Amino acid sequence: MGAPAQTDLPQGTLDLLILRVLALGPMHGYAIARRIQQTSREVLAVQQGSLYPALHRLENKGALSADWKLTDTGREAKFYRLTARGRTRLESETANWRQLVEAVGLILGDPEGERR
Repeated sequence: MGAPAQTDLPQGTLDLLILRVLALGPMHGYAIARRIQQTSREVLAVQQGSLYPALHRLENKGALSADWKLTDTGREAKFYRLTARGRTRLESETANWRQLVEAVGLILGDPEGERR
């Protein structure tokens, strides 16, 4: 079996994924992108051109805060962490996402059941 096809994220999904990953603890941008890719079993790949504007947007909205620190490799990087506002937003957006997934699932139906 080959590698899974990478897929583009629906609009607004990247912010939710960033918030979820940062709920695990502070990380720099590259680590966030790698965590998303690894956790999705290589299906979701976040490009720098999408990731950093999203991080800045979330920081400007108060969902994230950031500090410059040294990485494990000794390079300086901006480490992002979830704020209380970010945690509240994560909870709200997670509930909205689950409701959307359920609604789309109802519309798509059970493919196995359709063949019967």
